Amino acid sequence: MTFKQKLCLLAGASIVAFSSSAFAASTVRVTIAEYSKGTGPYFQEAAKAFEAANPDVKIQIEVVPWDSLQQKLTTDISAGANADLSIIGTRWLLDYVSEGIVAPLDEHIKPDFKARFIDTFLTPSVMNGKVYGLPVAASARAMYYNKDIFAKAGISAPPATWADFKTDAEKIKKLGGETYGFGLQGKESETDVYFYYGMWSNGGEIVKGGKSGLDSKAAIDTAKLYKSFIDEGLTQPGVTSYSREDVQNLFKQGKVATVITAPFLSGQIKTEAPKLNYGVAPIPAGPGGDKGTYGVTDSIVLFENSKNKEAAWKFLDFIFTKEQRTKFDKIEGFLPVNAEEAKDPYFADNADLKVFTSLLPNARFAPVIPGWEDIAKTTSNAVQKIYLGQGEAEATLKEAAAKINATLK
Repeated sequence: MTFKQKLCLLAGASIVAFSSSAFAASTVRVTIAEYSKGTGPYFQEAAKAFEAANPDVKIQIEVVPWDSLQQKLTTDISAGANADLSIIGTRWLLDYVSEGIVAPLDEHIKPDFKARFIDTFLTPSVMNGKVYGLPVAASARAMYYNKDIFAKAGISAPPATWADFKTDAEKIKKLGGETYGFGLQGKESETDVYFYYGMWSNGGEIVKGGKSGLDSKAAIDTAKLYKSFIDEGLTQPGVTSYSREDVQNLFKQGKVATVITAPFLSGQIKTEAPKLNYGVAPIPAGPGGDKGTYGVTDSIVLFENSKNKEAAWKFLDFIFTKEQRTKFDKIEGFLPVNAEEAKDPYFADNADLKVFTSLLPNARFAPVIPGWEDIAKTTSNAVQKIYLGQGEAEATLKEAAAKINATLK
């Protein structure tokens, strides 16, 4: 075969390839955070349903463990290999917006689409007057308590204050055995948040006036309180070895009498520990009556470098219909973000969820500030040091606050 013939053959192949690709379906890649064993199957089913109605679009789902999601996205974005859509922690959004990584969605959002959402959950994704993400997961935090353990200890109601809580934990300790009053998280994601519950209850703030609140009296008092729980054997041993999931498992096993966490634990209990006799109550209040709860949203975003923005938006529109949102939130145990979805009896008549929704008016969200992940990590490192007895509360928190203030500048 001559060189000219080879060129003709390659040209013909290119034409065939171009012709096939011209008529091929566009592929939308979606990176999904794994919340539970049901996350992947839900999105695969949603993708198939969407493709059936939109045969010109193919949806490619990639499910990533939550704890490794941020690192994967950082690597993919740096290499220009990121998906078209991805779930992210809303607290990461400011950095993504400031770096021009995610695209605003306003040109796609019509009034009827925006009206689907409960404002509380859409607002955190609005920056500079533009919508940069849609709330794919929403929750607040409350205290779960084991009614049987409380009854054995002579406790008739969940603790209203942290002082009451410590008294209750002391009563539970007197029962003996390996059951502890307070399931305290000290490892991995949201270790800082578990500390904020007490700090907020004491009237503290994460950032106030542009400076860290970690060196405030409220924060120092909280650190001393939590450390007293640890030192007096009122928490599970080895607190810094327990992630959120680990502490939830202790609760499901009846090894801790309380745990502070999200609505999805209710669904896990029904499936994994159906005989567990539990209740849900607000997080205990501080001396001034303040109650600390954490409002959380994760967002799904459209990357600016996506070559399939229109098709990607069509998929977003689909998964944020009432039917799809209801399926997803029932599977994962999240609070509804869709106003019509919230009217479903599953949510409207659910006693556990009513406790969480009642706390939303006073919920705090992670502050939308640059460098938030560094700030959260600094806080987690400081409280772990205190829990381990490697630093005094006041000195350790003041050192951490100074580091955070440098980040804030």
